Amino acid sequence: MPKKTKIRSMFNGIAKDYDFLNHVMSLGIDRRWRKVAIGQLTRPTDAEKLSGTAQRNVRILDVACGTGDFSIAAARQFARKGISVKIDGIDISEGMLDVMKDKVGKAGLGDQISMGVGDGENIPFEEGTFDRVTIAFGIRNFENKEAGLREMLRVLRPGGKIAILELSLPENKLMRSLFNLYFFGILPRIGGKVSGDLDSYKYLPASVAGFPGKEKFMAMMRSAGFSDVAHRALTFGICRLYTAEKPQQ
Repeated sequence: MPKKTKIRSMFNGIAKDYDFLNHVMSLGIDRRWRKVAIGQLTRPTDAEKLSGTAQRNVRILDVACGTGDFSIAAARQFARKGISVKIDGIDISEGMLDVMKDKVGKAGLGDQISMGVGDGENIPFEEGTFDRVTIAFGIRNFENKEAGLREMLRVLRPGGKIAILELSLPENKLMRSLFNLYFFGILPRIGGKVSGDLDSYKYLPASVAGFPGKEKFMAMMRSAGFSDVAHRALTFGICRLYTAEKPQQ
């Protein structure tokens, strides 16, 4: 079975429990990580600074949007900045999107957030459609990460910005030991017991361990065509935020 088919099936199976487990097992820190990433997206890019244009009507693509936490948080955070925003979310899991649709409706954000089935390696939008592109905790699941990065660059307008959040192994030896104990030992047991799907919660830690290190991933972003690639470690490096811009043409 192709990896993409397995990933779709896995997330469809855990969709109803995903939010509960995600927030509980991260101790709620994932909300702060999203806030930091969205803060980067609300800031003008170098190109916008040079042109003297402030973004007041921003269109965002949320790739691998899952159950919509990032899209909902972004809509609210942009609103607090006085910036009008339209967000399109895509994900390969229909089950995750069903949860997102319900959450967006309850949040009263249906006019700002749209969602649909879509593959991050073959994004169903035209070139230069979006001012901002983001993917939170999803790119490690891609079958072809390089293809995904090129697609995200393609749909980003020249001068636009991307923000990528991804989990990682801490570099500090003590923190890594504690993280490994929790992430590879305790987390799969909790997730498996609650969801009834132990294999999925064994896969998730393994996918983090197999993700490229920060220098290699930043090199992948540059190779895909991004400029001004930057990195920030969050919470001792348990999460990493990558930002970059699409060069002006």
